Amino acid sequence: MTDLDGTDAELLALAHAIAEPDHPTKRAMADWAAVSLSHHDLVAADLESTFAPDDWARCAEHGVFGLAVPTELGGQGADLATVLLSLEGLGVGCRDNGLTFAICSQLLSSQEALVKFGTSEQQQRWLRPLIEGTALSAFALTEPEIGSDAFNLSTRAERRSDGSFVLNGHKAYITFGSRCDVVIVFASTNPAAGQWGLSAFLVPTDLDGVERLANKDKMGMRTTPFSDIVLSDVVVPESSLLGREGAGASIFNAIIQVERAFVFASQIGSMERQLSESLDYARTRIQGGQPIGAHQAVAHRLVDMKQQHETARLFLYRAAMSKTQGKDFALTSALAKLVGSETGLSSSLSSAMIHGAKGYVTEFEVERNVRDAVGGLVYSGTSDIQRNIIARHLGVG
Repeated sequence: MTDLDGTDAELLALAHAIAEPDHPTKRAMADWAAVSLSHHDLVAADLESTFAPDDWARCAEHGVFGLAVPTELGGQGADLATVLLSLEGLGVGCRDNGLTFAICSQLLSSQEALVKFGTSEQQQRWLRPLIEGTALSAFALTEPEIGSDAFNLSTRAERRSDGSFVLNGHKAYITFGSRCDVVIVFASTNPAAGQWGLSAFLVPTDLDGVERLANKDKMGMRTTPFSDIVLSDVVVPESSLLGREGAGASIFNAIIQVERAFVFASQIGSMERQLSESLDYARTRIQGGQPIGAHQAVAHRLVDMKQQHETARLFLYRAAMSKTQGKDFALTSALAKLVGSETGLSSSLSSAMIHGAKGYVTEFEVERNVRDAVGGLVYSGTSDIQRNIIARHLGVG
């Protein structure tokens, strides 16, 4: 038997990940996260929208932020199966869904963009502190009036005679917007060219004219910092361009497909944890002289939760296989995002109903999962946008 080539080995690893729901890589990360993360008062942290920098630092020490970064750039160079299993494990072991979402966001957007499109100088300057957890990054496309219409940006970058650019604009609803040390800003360098006139810039947030606005309160994921960034006559050198001028749309499309496909890896882990906790409750909560799990209505909700978790997981790894094979995975990415977000919310609602009053009262930490899951219908493209993408691939959109 001949040795497997790189792609075949990665596909085999993904197949093993699907076949082993309690895969050792996932279990090891889940066990570590359960011991090491989210032991602060999460009810208070949620109410006060408080980020957990100590947990972020522990993740850095554990190597979480270097998972997907090639070894030559200071990371671990893990294959996609290992990355996804590790993120799943984080979701299983860590009760702070905001923290795990923020981790996925940084790994799959700004770090992915640096690895794929950054120059050696940009990578050397920023990847090391991001991996070590001493810096935070953000990915800024959305504007107050621009969400789904992603390429109709009002943020402008005007080139000066010395080759530098002056950036002006307002970016909205940015993960880590209030705390980031560097932000990837998408701006129009040639408005007449439409999407082909967009460019991406690496902008350190300590530059004159960069204003990180206060953290926004929101329904869920409240432990993830989330705010606007305003750019007022911010001067950046030509070396701040990420990729070539005019490549912003292609960079965004490449990154958003990765984010859509895999951002729910940790939430799928959270769904597994919610199912386990709901099963424990259904077996031990006695009503009418028997466990509530003996009632068909409750049992069927648990079955639905199991079905939803397995479905979301299969779509996640189907997208991973498509990407590993080098295929255009816009369809499988959109499907993974749509299924992951909608099953995540449905499963969380089922958990709340199974827990009854305890599922509704904040102190028992069940209702928070519902609020956290709602955001999945919106970020990385709404469910309606994903349906539009899927419809186009079916030839009806």
